[in-house]
Amino acid sequence: MDAAAILKSHGQATENYLRQILARYASAPKRLIEAVEYSLMAGGKRLRPALVLECARAAGDGKSIPAAALAGAGAMELIHTFSLVHDDLPAMDNDDLRRGRPTNHKVFGDAMAILAGDAMVTMAFEALAVDGGQQAGRMVRELAAASGPEGMIGGQVLDMEGENKGLSLEELQQVHRLKTGALLRCSCRLGAVAVGASESSLAAISDYGRHIGLAFQIVDDLLDVTSTPERMGKATGKDQKKGKNTYPALLGLEGSREQAQQQLSAAVQALTSLGPAAEGLRILAEFVVHRAF
Repeated sequence: MDAAAILKSHGQATENYLRQILARYASAPKRLIEAVEYSLMAGGKRLRPALVLECARAAGDGKSIPAAALAGAGAMELIHTFSLVHDDLPAMDNDDLRRGRPTNHKVFGDAMAILAGDAMVTMAFEALAVDGGQQAGRMVRELAAASGPEGMIGGQVLDMEGENKGLSLEELQQVHRLKTGALLRCSCRLGAVAVGASESSLAAISDYGRHIGLAFQIVDDLLDVTSTPERMGKATGKDQKKGKNTYPALLGLEGSREQAQQQLSAAVQALTSLGPAAEGLRILAEFVVHRAF
C-alpha cells in the first residue's frame, strides 16, 4: 500500500458518491450544475476525502467504511471545491488556472462561479443531513465550525489582513490553523465521528489532523516558491507578489522544511495508540510532507 493507491481508491469512491449527489439535482438549472460539476469533478488529489475515509477505517473496525463516512468525504470535497472557486475570483486571488485548466469564472463568468460555490455549500450540508445517519447532526456541526468564521473563512480574512505586514511565526501558524488546517483537521474528525469513535481515538485523530494541517500549508508555501505552474496545475510565485506571509519568507527554505518535518513527526506520534489500523494515515502524512506537486 502506498499513498498513490490510497488516494486513488478513496478518490474513486468519493467521485462515485459525488456523481450520485449531482444526479439528485435533475430539476436544477442546467448551467448551474454544469458549473458545479466543472470544478467538482476536475480531479485533484482528493486528499481531504481520503483523510475522512482513512480515519473512519482507522477509528472503526480497520476494514469497512460506512455510508456516513462517505457522506463526510463528499461533503468535505464540496466545501473544499467551493472555497477554491471563490478564492480564484477577481475579487480574491484573481487566478486564471486551477487543476491545469481555466478557473470556473473564466469559463462560466463571475456571477455563475459565485452561485456555483454557494450551491456547493448547501449541497455539502444536505449530503450530511441525508446520508449521515445517526451521526448527521454532529457531522454537520463539525463541518460548519471548521468552514466558518472561526475556521477556514476566518483564516482567509486573517490572511488577507496580514498582507504586506510582518507576522510572527505564532501569528502565521494561527492564520494557517484556520485557513488550511481547520478543514484538514475536520476531515480527520469527520471520519472518526462517522464511525462513533471513542473519545481517546477521536483525540488522537484530532491531534494528527492538527499537525497534518500545518505541514500541508508549509509544503504548499514551499511549492509556491520551488515548483512550476505545469507541475502544480495552478499559478506559482504569487504569494510573494501579493505580499503574503509565508513560511519560506519567514524561515527560509531550509527552516520551512525543518518545520514540515517536525509536524510530520508529531502527526505520526499522535497515531501511536491506534496501532496498525492507522498505517494508511502514516502513509498519507508522509505524502503531505514529501509531495513534489
